Amino acid sequence: MSFENYPSAEKSSESVVRQPQHKWRNYLTAFLVMALLATWAYIIWDKSKTKETIQQKDLVITNTSSQRDQLQNELEDATRLYDMIKTSSANMVHSKDSTISKRDREIAAKRNKIQELLSKVGATQEELAQAKGLIASLNGDIQGYRTQVEKLEEEKMVITKEKNMVIQQRDNVQNKYDSANNVIKQKEEVIDVATTLHASNFSILGIREKGNGKEMETTVAKRVDKLRITFDIDENRIAQSGSKNIYVCITGPNGKPLTLEALGSGRFSTRIGEEKFYTQKIDINYTQGQRQTLSIDWKQQSDFETGDYKIEVYNNGFKIGEGIRSLKKGGLFS
Repeated sequence: MSFENYPSAEKSSESVVRQPQHKWRNYLTAFLVMALLATWAYIIWDKSKTKETIQQKDLVITNTSSQRDQLQNELEDATRLYDMIKTSSANMVHSKDSTISKRDREIAAKRNKIQELLSKVGATQEELAQAKGLIASLNGDIQGYRTQVEKLEEEKMVITKEKNMVIQQRDNVQNKYDSANNVIKQKEEVIDVATTLHASNFSILGIREKGNGKEMETTVAKRVDKLRITFDIDENRIAQSGSKNIYVCITGPNGKPLTLEALGSGRFSTRIGEEKFYTQKIDINYTQGQRQTLSIDWKQQSDFETGDYKIEVYNNGFKIGEGIRSLKKGGLFS
């Protein structure tokens, strides 16, 4: 009897069932491995991407910070230039110029706007770009400001030169005017001195009044009742006709002026600025070129003392003549 080694139908069936299960398990394992690899690949890719993004952000931040610093330096440079221009022209009258004042306000506002943008935390590229454009505009404004200042300085130099010329011309005219005035004043002083009158031919008498109304001359002091002073005003062809003041000053033997307010005594100033007492003032109506004789009597309330009586005559602040009368002490039978 022959035997054939064939698998049994049972084994064949079991093999058929196990083979699909094993194949499915392999597929699942392969899928899971692939999924795991994909996951790791994604994680690695994502991490790489994140690192790249961070690096890009760091680069952007670095670039932004560098750009901000550069813009800040440019703003400071522009500010220094502007301040230097203002300082160098601080004494210019153009500080009152409306155009300059307007430019000052515009530049100040633009500087504040730029500083506001640069000081902003997390400033964007657009804001930095705006700041950069404003800085360029600011530099243009400053250059325009400098040009206008230089123009005003040139105008000031021209005006100053013209002013100095006018001042020099004015001083020249003033000097000529002063010189002319001095000449005129000197001539007026010469004329004024020349118009001063002159007194001569003095006669000073001691007069005694008798009971019958008659008068007699005496040199005895105790008998003198009054002094009669007579003198001539000489001819003067320069002095104009008109009222003239003649001051008669009498000085007693004791060196004191004889004055009595009730009789018209007072004070006047001489040409050297001295204040002097006068005994009597005579107002005369002088006629140019003519001699005129004047006479006054001086009668005092007290007795006349012995000694010399000095008589001085003044006109126009100058002493124009003088004389002396001596009164003596009387004898036994005088």
